[in-house]
Amino acid sequence: MSIDLPARPRLATTPSDGILEGPRVLRRLPEGVEERPYELFTLRPLGRVIGAEIAGVDLGESLTPRLRAELNRALLEWKVLFFRDQRITPEQQREFARNWGELETNPFIPQGDSAEVVRFSRSAAMPGYENIWHVDVTWRPEPALGSVLRLVEVPPIGGDTMWADMAAAYDNLPDDVRERIDDATAVHDFVPGFARFTDPDLLTRWQDRFPPVEHPVVRTHPETGRRTLFVNQAFTTHLVGFEPAESDRLLRYLFLQAHTPEFQVRFRWARDSVAFWDNRATQHYAVNDYHPHARVAERVAIVGDRPY
Repeated sequence: MSIDLPARPRLATTPSDGILEGPRVLRRLPEGVEERPYELFTLRPLGRVIGAEIAGVDLGESLTPRLRAELNRALLEWKVLFFRDQRITPEQQREFARNWGELETNPFIPQGDSAEVVRFSRSAAMPGYENIWHVDVTWRPEPALGSVLRLVEVPPIGGDTMWADMAAAYDNLPDDVRERIDDATAVHDFVPGFARFTDPDLLTRWQDRFPPVEHPVVRTHPETGRRTLFVNQAFTTHLVGFEPAESDRLLRYLFLQAHTPEFQVRFRWARDSVAFWDNRATQHYAVNDYHPHARVAERVAIVGDRPY
């Protein structure tokens, strides 16, 4: 059975298609927000605008309201938090994530010990396919708030994950580009992202349940108020109301913004490391450079809200 795949713009390959030279605007905090120390844990920045390692928190223990609030502030300020040596069970992982809301399930990915735990087992027999800059489940009307990922088996070399700060990406867009996209919407569809490794009959059955959705090209973060670029190469197919050629050209340019090193952080995993990221503010990319070794991770995702 054949599937009509929505067209997905391909990345440009020349610097003139979106790579700018010169200084960047690297603003980590929203306007008017001042730096404050953290009192309940130690935080070590790993990047200029994104990514910090937290020490002094046991994710297997229940969070007090004060600790939850301070971790949430760190998440909003740094967009992705890393924790080392967290020997926790899948249930403890779920309970930690539930401090931020209900947990979602993903019908396309094999699950772990419950419907809420997604197990990513990658090896030579089942290679990874997450090596594309993306935002999780933007094909849903309400994409995930965030995710908690725990490494169960780490390859001896490779297998890092990268995150990009999409508020920084938006801040650095030329004024004329921002004017064009500030009120624009884009279509997001699960089919392009899943077609290459999903049975066509299953895709057909799920197309009725998960039809394409529209989201703003630039969303407002519901907690920080920051403007954030919200298109991604895995699931965004076209801009609404634009001629196809112009939509394709502009999306290629916008997709490239996640590739800017100044907006990124790269994390080297170890067994029992945990990453907790804000899916509303970031894109991520799983580096596929570890085969023939295995890489096994378990992830839970938190239900989000409708972008605006």
